[in-house]
Amino acid sequence: MSGDLRSVREAARLWWSPARIGEEGRTPDYRFSLANERTLLAWLRTGLALVGGGFAVDQFLPRLHPGLRTVFTVALLVAGALCAVRAVHHWVRCERAMRRGEDLPVSRFPSLLALVVGALAAAMVVLVAVGWTR
Repeated sequence: MSGDLRSVREAARLWWSPARIGEEGRTPDYRFSLANERTLLAWLRTGLALVGGGFAVDQFLPRLHPGLRTVFTVALLVAGALCAVRAVHHWVRCERAMRRGEDLPVSRFPSLLALVVGALAAAMVVLVAVGWTR
């Protein structure tokens, strides 16, 4: 357990000092590093879109029950924040794996995020269909 905590702390340190990643292993083909960076940016855009969706729910659905509106808004804002943090963490893990010649790490986060967004979207469809947003 302490080894897992140590590796998480080490990875978090690399967020603030990405040049230290260069000290590990061999430099991968730059195309792979650039692809990893594009993936990071795509996840950051997704996080930003979720944050924007949270603000949109709060601002553009004033007739929605205040409790429900708050739940949807907070859920989208939290999902956006988690998406951004997870993006950086995954970028570091992939970059280190490529430098070490290891398999790329797998993540359940995309599936979890898809389920959360799908559930929120389905709930909003139901609310609109029954007229709770008027």
